[in-house]
Amino acid sequence: MTGRPEAVPLSPAWPDRAAWGTAPSLRAWQTAAMDEYFARSPRDFLTVATPGAGKTTFALSVAAELLGRRLVDRITVVAPTEHLKRQWAEAAARAGIPIDPTYAAGKGKTSQDYVGIAVTYAGVAVNPLALRIRTERFKTLVILDEIHHAGDALSWGEGVREAFEPATRRLALTGTPFRSDVNPIPFVTYAPDPGSGAGVSRSVADYTYGYGHALADHVVRPVLFMAYSGEMEWRTRAGDEVAARLGEPLTKDLAAQALRTALDPAGSWMPSVLAAADRRLSEVRRHVPDAGGLVIASDQESARAYAKLLRTISGESPTVVLSDEKAASSKISAFTENDDRWMVAVRMVSEGVDVPRLAVGVYATTTATPLFFAQAVGRFVRARARGETASVFLPSVPSLLGHASELEVERDHVLGRRITDEDDIFAAERELLAAAETGESASDELAGSYEAIGSEARFDRVLYDGGEFGHEGDVRVGSDEEMDFLGIPGLLEPDQVRELLHHRQSERARRRPVATEPDSVAEVSTYEQLAILRRELNGLVAAWHHRTGQPHGVTHAALRKECGGPAAAIASAEQLHARIDRLREWAARKSS
Repeated sequence: MTGRPEAVPLSPAWPDRAAWGTAPSLRAWQTAAMDEYFARSPRDFLTVATPGAGKTTFALSVAAELLGRRLVDRITVVAPTEHLKRQWAEAAARAGIPIDPTYAAGKGKTSQDYVGIAVTYAGVAVNPLALRIRTERFKTLVILDEIHHAGDALSWGEGVREAFEPATRRLALTGTPFRSDVNPIPFVTYAPDPGSGAGVSRSVADYTYGYGHALADHVVRPVLFMAYSGEMEWRTRAGDEVAARLGEPLTKDLAAQALRTALDPAGSWMPSVLAAADRRLSEVRRHVPDAGGLVIASDQESARAYAKLLRTISGESPTVVLSDEKAASSKISAFTENDDRWMVAVRMVSEGVDVPRLAVGVYATTTATPLFFAQAVGRFVRARARGETASVFLPSVPSLLGHASELEVERDHVLGRRITDEDDIFAAERELLAAAETGESASDELAGSYEAIGSEARFDRVLYDGGEFGHEGDVRVGSDEEMDFLGIPGLLEPDQVRELLHHRQSERARRRPVATEPDSVAEVSTYEQLAILRRELNGLVAAWHHRTGQPHGVTHAALRKECGGPAAAIASAEQLHARIDRLREWAARKSS
C-alpha cells in the first residue's frame, strides 16, 4: 500500500477466511479502505460494509498498524452482544492482538497480557465513567461494531459518547447503517440531505462497500430467494372463517393473519417449506459437504415446534438456540465447527454472528422490517470459496418480496424525517425484536382474534438479482417444476446462476403443450397478469444485459428511478407496463 510503513504482521492463520482470488492478507476493499484511512488519519472513521465482507479483518488490521506506529497503545471493542465480544477476542487473537472479553467496568483492571478489552453497548451504559477513565489513561482506539446499536436506547448513546469522547481514535463499523428511528448515532457525521426537504440530514460514511460490489468481487455469495405462496384458512374472533392466498392484496390485519397461519407449525405450509429447504440443503451439500441451514423463528414456542418438524424431515436433531439460555453462545460456536444440518433460533443468530457455513435459510418470523431482514440475510452471504450460493426460503408476501428485490440498495441513516406510515422503513421495530427475544409473539395483539385452521404451500417464484423466475400455473411442493429450482447446484458463479434460472424457466415453457386457439378471449386474473408482465420485463432486462453488460439489478434500479414505483415484485400492472415501454425506448435509441 503506497505511502504506508510496514504494519504489524498478522498471524499466519489470519487470512484463512479470505475469499478466493483475494490478496493473501487483505481483500481489495480492505486495502482501499486502509489506504483511505491512513491517508487522512482521522479521529473518527465510519466504514459501511455489507455483512460477510470482512469488517472485523479490516478493523483489526487498522488496529495492528496503529499499534505498530505507536499511535495507540490500547484497544477497546464495543459489540452488541456477549457472543460477539468473544468472537472479536478470538479473531483478535488470530491477528496477534490479545483482547479480554471478560472485562467488567467494575473491576477496573485487566491482566497485563492483554492489549485491549471487549465490552457490550449495554455494559458501557451501566458504567460509562469507568470506561472513560480507562480511555483517558491510555492512547485508545475504540472499535464500535455495528454502531447503529448506539442509538437503541438514549442511555446507550449517552453512555458511548461519555465513555469514549476522550479516545485517540474511533473506528465505527456497520453493515446496516440505517435505523428505524431518528436517534443520532454518536461519533457519526451527518450532512444536510438536499433531496429530502428542510431539516433532514443523512449519515455520511467515510468508506462504503455494498453488497453489489462484494458480489462482483466474489467476497459474498449470490442469494436465491425461494418464495412460497399457498392457500390459508383461519377463523376470526367473530367466528367467521376466512380463506386467502398468501401474497394476494389484503388489508393489513388479514395479511398479518394469513402470514401467521402460514407460519403455524400445526398447519401444512411450514412442514412443506421446511421439507423443500431440506431438499435444497441436500443439493447444496453435494458440492459443499458441511453446508448448514438456519430457521429464524418468531418466538421460542415456534422454534421448538420447527425443530421437531425438522427432526422428522431430516432424520437429525437440529441445534435449538433460545435467547434466554446461558448455553446459547456455546451452541452457536459448536454448530459453527461441526457439520450438523440445521439450527433453529429466535433472533439470537442475527447480525455479526459469524457462521460461514450457513448456506440455506428459512425466514419464518413475522418481523418484516428492512433492518431485521437485512441482518437476517447477512447470515447466509459470507463466502468461503468461490462459487458458493445461498438460498433463503420466505413467505410470498409483498413486504418480504420487496426487501429481497432491494438487497443491493445501500441506505444511510436519516435524521429529521417524519414517520408517516407505520410500515415505513423508519418505523420503530424495537418492540417486535424485544418480544421475539423474550419469547413472546411478535404480533400478540392478534392473539385471541384469530385461529389458524389450515394451510397449504405452493412454490411461487425465485427472486435473484432483481429478477423473478418461475413456472406458470400452480406449482405443487415436491413436483418436478419445483425441483427445477431446488436442484440448482450449490457451486455456481453469479452469471451462471442467472443463466441457469433463465434456462430452466424457458425450457419448461418450451416443453409445455401448445394450447389450441380458443373461441373467445379468456379472462386473465390480476395475479396471472402481473406474473406475465414481470416475466416480460425480466426477459427484456436479460436481453439488455446481454446487449450492454449492465447487471440486471442496476437496470431494474434505473427503471424504477425513471418510472417510479416499488420493486418489480410488488409493482402494479401500470408500473410494470411503464418500465417495459421505457426499456424498449432505450433499446430503440441504442439501435438508432
